[in-house]
Amino acid sequence: MKLVMFNQRNICHSERISTLRFLRKSNGFDGVNDKYSVLLKVCLSFFIIFSSFGSSQTLSSNLDKTTLALGEVAVFKIQILDLYGKDVQIAPRNELLPFHFEMVNDSIAKQKDIYLRSVKFAIFEEGKFTIPEIQIKVGGKVMKTIPYEVEVINTAKKGDQINDIMKNKEVELDVKDYWDLYKFYVLLALIIVAIIVLIIGIIRWGRRRKSSPVVTTNQTLKDLEKLRKKNYIENENFRAFYVELIEITRGFMTRQYHIPADVLLTDDLIAYMKNTNAISQENEKTVEDIFLRGDLVKFAKTIPTKEIMSTDFTAIRDFVKRSTKDVEAEQLRNPSSPELSREDEGKLRQLK
Repeated sequence: MKLVMFNQRNICHSERISTLRFLRKSNGFDGVNDKYSVLLKVCLSFFIIFSSFGSSQTLSSNLDKTTLALGEVAVFKIQILDLYGKDVQIAPRNELLPFHFEMVNDSIAKQKDIYLRSVKFAIFEEGKFTIPEIQIKVGGKVMKTIPYEVEVINTAKKGDQINDIMKNKEVELDVKDYWDLYKFYVLLALIIVAIIVLIIGIIRWGRRRKSSPVVTTNQTLKDLEKLRKKNYIENENFRAFYVELIEITRGFMTRQYHIPADVLLTDDLIAYMKNTNAISQENEKTVEDIFLRGDLVKFAKTIPTKEIMSTDFTAIRDFVKRSTKDVEAEQLRNPSSPELSREDEGKLRQLK
């Protein structure tokens, strides 16, 4: 359906006819000089000619379709006739139609007496859209087109095959292109790897720090202080006192000297200490005396006094404090940890 709008010419034919009649009558004026009569005729003729040149222009607009499918192309045309060289002021190229109208092509053709503009557009949303009045200024006169309403419908049905508008195009990529495409992923992967390495380093450093001789010593001293505050000595609870004292000492020796003190029996542990140089003779003698006395107390073969219990507690505490010297000396003699003999390994399997 084509919609066309024309502006009528603004030429008053009756005025022209009246002017011609006036010229005819002017030939019969009595007492008027022929020279002035001819001059008047010439002026009136020029007036008629200029008025015809200054006549209004004809504006027409056309929309080839008012109902469109999604993405279907329509054509909107504007035509102005009888310009007589006058300037046409209108919206610039690709800015004539509203936002929802996707421009496909916008062509302009202008000559002395005619202005033609053809706009191809498509709409990719369902609904009703309006092409508003378009204001055009020709010379000093403002002209407007009529508005148009466009309805966009979705003609696709369920099960219809959807084809690409354009076929896939193969493009060869070089190293720089691949870097531009994947550089963010590469940087992200490097950051993740760096974070993982940092976390592993922190964990290892933390474990190493926790297992350091100074940390182990301080932790054992805290455990001994907790034992003292239980008042086993004052209350003469000798069995609980020696059980916890020996348990703390065994755990300390396992962590500090890396010997299996937590699983070996007392006799086996004493033999193991004598076969290694990890513990000084002074510390070895302290551990041996207290462990043997602790076994007698646990099996109710002896009852220690408060003075003996207090002395054993102080001796173990001093042993823990002196242990760092043993560890330093052992590291100077042998950087690696002492290995268990086959006999000790067999005993450990039996105990486990």
